[in-house]
Amino acid sequence: MDQASGLRGMAENAKSGHGNSPFILAVTSGKGGVGKTNVVVNLSCSLAQLGLRVLVLDADVGLGNIDILLGLTPTYNIQHVLNGQFRARDILVEGPLGIKILPSSSGVQELTDLSPDQKMGLASELESILENIDVFLIDTGAGISSNVMYFNAMAQEVMVVVTPEPTSITDAYALMKVSSMKYSGERFKVLLNSVKNKEEAHQVFNHLSMVTQKFLNVSLEMCGHIPVDQNIVKAVRRQKAVVEAYPQSPASRQFQKLALKVKDDARNVRLGELGRARMFWRGFLNESREADDRGM
Repeated sequence: MDQASGLRGMAENAKSGHGNSPFILAVTSGKGGVGKTNVVVNLSCSLAQLGLRVLVLDADVGLGNIDILLGLTPTYNIQHVLNGQFRARDILVEGPLGIKILPSSSGVQELTDLSPDQKMGLASELESILENIDVFLIDTGAGISSNVMYFNAMAQEVMVVVTPEPTSITDAYALMKVSSMKYSGERFKVLLNSVKNKEEAHQVFNHLSMVTQKFLNVSLEMCGHIPVDQNIVKAVRRQKAVVEAYPQSPASRQFQKLALKVKDDARNVRLGELGRARMFWRGFLNESREADDRGM
């Protein structure tokens, strides 16, 4: 059987109650500390407020913290699934507004580099829980590790979170470079986080877009921006999503706009758009086979 059947089955065969395949969006970053997980938390809550059924995978395997941001205390996590102790459906946790969360482990070094068998097994488990889901959000780790590339490969769209810091911009470019050159990644959405205003967001995006157009064969789309907002800090301290704790704050309004765009993407996505994910996955499989041939 085709080794990529788990991925294809996840996107093509898992049917929601509306009769459509779930929209799979990976939220990733080249650099840690850019607020990626906070984006996932607030985007998932904003989507739930729009009436969508949302599943969140904390895919920062070994360093997960979505549960901490939301004040949740799951008994089991993805480590127990990978060890064969539980099925994925048995460890799902319900978050605010009814969102479903598949929690990750924290401080488990051996999970930071999953084996090909673990990755394929996890893909099969994810396939089993995608029924009745409209949007599947994957909160990847940061950087260009095999884990990050694997989880990005599952998605129909990849959203890269970038801040105005030079290191964030440089690392975002590196992520897209590896994705395009090694895994046939062709299209990325870019979310500017922690910006002063819309003008700064466009300035950073234009700079990143100019560089990628010059050196990479990829397409970038600016999908929104999240302003610096002290209400985010207050919400984190309360272990709540800012869209719940301070729904009228500047950041919350931008998260709500972002959710509307994602909802449109979820409505308009077609199975033909899975071509990118398949090419990306093929690159991962080739890399795995080469590693096996080297005895790694």
